[in-house]
Amino acid sequence: MDFTTAKKIGTDILDVKGGYDHNYVLNKKANELSLAASVYEPVSGRVMDMFTTEPGVQFYTGNFLDGSLVGKHSIRYVKHAGFCLEAQHFPDSPNQPSFPTCILKPGQTYQQITIYKFSTR
Repeated sequence: MDFTTAKKIGTDILDVKGGYDHNYVLNKKANELSLAASVYEPVSGRVMDMFTTEPGVQFYTGNFLDGSLVGKHSIRYVKHAGFCLEAQHFPDSPNQPSFPTCILKPGQTYQQITIYKFSTR
């Protein structure tokens, strides 16, 4: 599940039971806005860069798509036909003292920044 070097999302997906639905820890300073992920689609040349102040990214690959949803040009969305990158804290953060805290106390304000930047190459 190593994406530190660019590769197709589907390269190792069959080695991951059910598909990707995992939180990736970002190597960065707390609350620093930094590049978390970059996705490139070579046929169209589209690029999506994700920047966030959050400490982690949940990567999910449409593991429960079953073809019942129909999209543009009548294309059915089957298992792993899509993916998402969600900026967030780590799962189970409230119970893990070594994780960045996600507890919001009365009077406190929660703030985070996530930017999805689209371009072409």
